[in-house]
Amino acid sequence: MQETMKTALSIAGSDSSGGAGIQADMKTMSAHGVYAMTAITALTAQNTTGVTGIFEVTPEFLSDQLDAVFTDIFPDAVKIGMVSSAALIRVIARKLTDYAARHIVVDPVMVATSGSKLIQDEAIDTLKNALLPIAELVTPNIPEAEILSGMEIRCPQDMEDAARAISETYRCAVLLKGGHDLNDANDLLYKNGTATWFRGKRIDNPNTHGTGCTLSSAIASNLACGMELEEAVRNAKAYISGALAAMLNLGKGRGPMNHLFDLKSSFIREVE
Repeated sequence: MQETMKTALSIAGSDSSGGAGIQADMKTMSAHGVYAMTAITALTAQNTTGVTGIFEVTPEFLSDQLDAVFTDIFPDAVKIGMVSSAALIRVIARKLTDYAARHIVVDPVMVATSGSKLIQDEAIDTLKNALLPIAELVTPNIPEAEILSGMEIRCPQDMEDAARAISETYRCAVLLKGGHDLNDANDLLYKNGTATWFRGKRIDNPNTHGTGCTLSSAIASNLACGMELEEAVRNAKAYISGALAAMLNLGKGRGPMNHLFDLKSSFIREVE
């Protein structure tokens, strides 16, 4: 009897240093036992210290990639990460609608951890109007949530108010991530008028490159496997904690996590 796997599609940019973007998404999905597929929105030249270049694909080529995936191996969930232009966002929204894609998780990547801007100003309105209304979940950090809600966020109550505003405006669930010196490691899920806090354990690890990409991919993987949203978020946060607690230390800047910290394989040899 042939074995089948749950599948997930990442629509995002490539990170040449492997800690974020498509590379982080594929590692995360694989760690969850999900078959990972990709549609690349841009190539980036980046490492743990910053982004030095972005080479965007054409809307036509992104459309071709999405057709190739959906007409052959239909994904059980879709994660959307870095999309820097309005034209690409419109292609994604149209194709996901045409194919009736399931379990769409949008990580509204606007600024890299290093501070580099990753989205054009005119693309933000397109993201709001075309992509968020078809999403099951959007996962902004605090600066991104301020842009999406038009509100300042300075305390936990502000987080609840902003998450409610985003959810009611775009009719999707919102996972507003703590951090940025506010409510660190505590995330807020707002869904169908109900706010649920997920308390996290603060892990003293400065190497957090790609945490947003990884969290959204873990949630998408869990949704692909049939979890309800609350369970998908809880399990994803536990996975992030494990990846951070592994204390991988690579690069000269804010390094990546160990996405495969829980992988057991006879092909893996310990580094001496």
